[in-house]
Amino acid sequence: MLFLKTAVSAAAITMFIATGSLVASTGAASARIVCNSDGDCWHSERNYRYPGTGYVNHRDDWYFHQQWNDQRHYRDYHEGRGYYKSGVWIGF
Repeated sequence: MLFLKTAVSAAAITMFIATGSLVASTGAASARIVCNSDGDCWHSERNYRYPGTGYVNHRDDWYFHQQWNDQRHYRDYHEGRGYYKSGVWIGF
């Protein structure tokens, strides 16, 4: 009976260590919301350098705390790298 308790305890400790190692090795999400001075906002997976000025990068959860209206528009996801300018997608 003592052997069974020791084996179960060792298995549980090993599982916790393995889980901790997995959690520690995963990287943080890098998703961003980018907005330009025209009020266009879109999702981006990386921080790119956009031409011109007036681009602001926000954390991905920033989206949920905003009011979208006539001054600020959330644009749909677009394949490929690029940016919005006056509501039009421009690819790199």
